Amino acid sequence: MIIRQMKLAAYLIGTGMHVASWRHQASSPSASIDVKVLQKLAQIAEKGKFDLAFVADSLAINHESHPQILNRFDPLILITALASATEKIGIGATASTTYNEPYTLARQFASVDHISNGRAAWNVVTTADATGQTALNFSREKHWEHDHRYERAEEFVDVVKGLWDSWEDDAFTYNKETGEFYDPDKVHELHYKGEYFSVKGPLNITRSKQGQPVIIQAGASIPGQRLAARTAEVVFTHWDNIEESRQFYQKLKSQLKDFGRSEEELHILHGISPIVGETEEIAQEKHNELQKLIDPHESLKFVSGYMGNVDFSKYSLDTPAREVDFPKVNSIQSQFNEMKKIIEEEDLKVGDLYTRFFGAAKRDRFIGTPTQVADEMEKWFNEKATDGFMIQFPLLPRDLEDFVELVVPILQERGLFRLDYEGDTLRDYLGLKKPENQFATEKDTI
Repeated sequence: MIIRQMKLAAYLIGTGMHVASWRHQASSPSASIDVKVLQKLAQIAEKGKFDLAFVADSLAINHESHPQILNRFDPLILITALASATEKIGIGATASTTYNEPYTLARQFASVDHISNGRAAWNVVTTADATGQTALNFSREKHWEHDHRYERAEEFVDVVKGLWDSWEDDAFTYNKETGEFYDPDKVHELHYKGEYFSVKGPLNITRSKQGQPVIIQAGASIPGQRLAARTAEVVFTHWDNIEESRQFYQKLKSQLKDFGRSEEELHILHGISPIVGETEEIAQEKHNELQKLIDPHESLKFVSGYMGNVDFSKYSLDTPAREVDFPKVNSIQSQFNEMKKIIEEEDLKVGDLYTRFFGAAKRDRFIGTPTQVADEMEKWFNEKATDGFMIQFPLLPRDLEDFVELVVPILQERGLFRLDYEGDTLRDYLGLKKPENQFATEKDTI
């Protein structure tokens, strides 16, 4: 009998996810462009036996952007550096299907998968465009509409996966005696023609040890759920409470059968921001230290990017948030709708918005002693609200180190999390099969 265990991903972002983390006395404000610091973070996560170290991305910035994304590495280049500094942990990065070409991304992720010896993952996004300016960086007048982006994304992923299978696993014979470098019968041109792409192939790199990089997705809209059910193997999500998370979990898992997939082929990871202390009071004080560093007006600029780039400077901090004239959004629609619902239900004021949505107040159930945090994680896991957690640490490296030293041992003792890595690839850790080559002339038999 296979014992169900949590999957854990560490979100690596400079000094941490909290908007004021860079101001903390223990932080290094330039961490987002210090490769040694970032490699050390990945090593700490690996020490904690995390499945994945993850790096997000954005393709435009403005004065409202989170401080940690204003100055940072290209994620694909960064995860290559993380791969060289680690041996086991999976490494994942975000890349957009709206502002890239399939051949280029297929080649890049296949390369990272080889360099890491089968530990790479691609987070498929259609680009949230929090700034409203992304299109202008790519010679376009405006960001494409939501449904258009997801239609293109489905084709994009199909093309990439097809290119990854250009070469059968034993195609390169390297026969010095006969002079045969590869078997021409085992290389396949894609010849893809769709509404958005026309790609001949083949790709000029083989499949890796794990076959293909793991596919991650994070959209919770209807098109996003369809894309996830059809192609994703990991989904990042966040809901305000366990019941909403459970409902999403059941809804998404139920869609897998429509694409001939089992529930075990997709892991849903709920986002949390834990702060751990020897006592509940110490943990809360750590949280309060960060909250005191927030500039309320600056933090609202960050909130604006998630709520249609509304100009909060026109409103006082005491203005009821329901009176704000929020524009129609063309990105992260599920999150926007959830935030508006909470504003109505809780009668929030403008000055409450950052603390409520991004300052860990909504996640304070994960602020406490190691046992309290482990208890809450176990509850969400056992009640089938999640398969694990995407952990966005408020302050790095402090909160990651505390979690690894104090919470992971409790999860391990309870049998909820691995004692050590089993296997060598990210697919091994996630319990995912190596995908068969869709063009292979001979299928493996068991």
